[in-house]
Amino acid sequence: MAHFVWFLFLLLGSATACDRCVHQSKATFVTSVEALSSGACGYGSLALSLGNGFLAGSGSPLFKNGAGCGACFQIRCNNPNLCSGKGTKVTLTDRNYDNRTDFVLSSKAFMAMASKGKAQDILKAGIVDVEYKRIPCEYKNQNLAVRVEESSQKPYYLQLKLLYQGGQTEVVAIDVARVGSSSSWNSMNRNYGAVWDTNRFPNGALQFRFKVISGYGSRWILAKYVLPADWKTGVVYDTGVQITDIAQENCSPCDYGTW
Repeated sequence: MAHFVWFLFLLLGSATACDRCVHQSKATFVTSVEALSSGACGYGSLALSLGNGFLAGSGSPLFKNGAGCGACFQIRCNNPNLCSGKGTKVTLTDRNYDNRTDFVLSSKAFMAMASKGKAQDILKAGIVDVEYKRIPCEYKNQNLAVRVEESSQKPYYLQLKLLYQGGQTEVVAIDVARVGSSSSWNSMNRNYGAVWDTNRFPNGALQFRFKVISGYGSRWILAKYVLPADWKTGVVYDTGVQITDIAQENCSPCDYGTW
């Protein structure tokens, strides 16, 4: 009997697993995209290369203390007099401190939700009811990359910014080791948003491993050669790996279509 109950639990769990859960909320906008690109995730001007100006800030449940930085969402407003059914896709680049809404969108993304000829009308509305779902981030021909921040100082301190994180996941841990080492890993700390740092790293070329939340579990992704021995600040380095995992949620019903 116990085996049957456990099997039934697994069956029900898999039946409610969903990678397109639709949530209800509200959204507003900011007129300056710089307010979102220079925000709590730390992307700066590189934010435009992530979302092409279709950017968003979100509250704590989605921001996840910075782990949500770089996540992609599809959002549409629920007012048929103002909005199309297609909605808009945004990349999370900032934290939203406005308790009235889950999302603050760039004006470009906010107007993209409007029906033809209604862009100015949706701006006048200011705040709209929306529904949203998380979607995979896709960067064509682009691997996960790291930018060595200017505050890094060899050999005492290393600060990195994660860029072009694909899939529908969060990076929750990063380890660093010398290229060729299989055991001497040192952990990095999330400084804020998409920025990680450490004062414990070896000399020489560096490899990294990223712990990624994948579905209901996690896995480590190894990037065998990322930083050369003569790495420099201000430079973006290709990790040579792609993250394409889909992190599922429990919800009913699931949305398997596209808007």
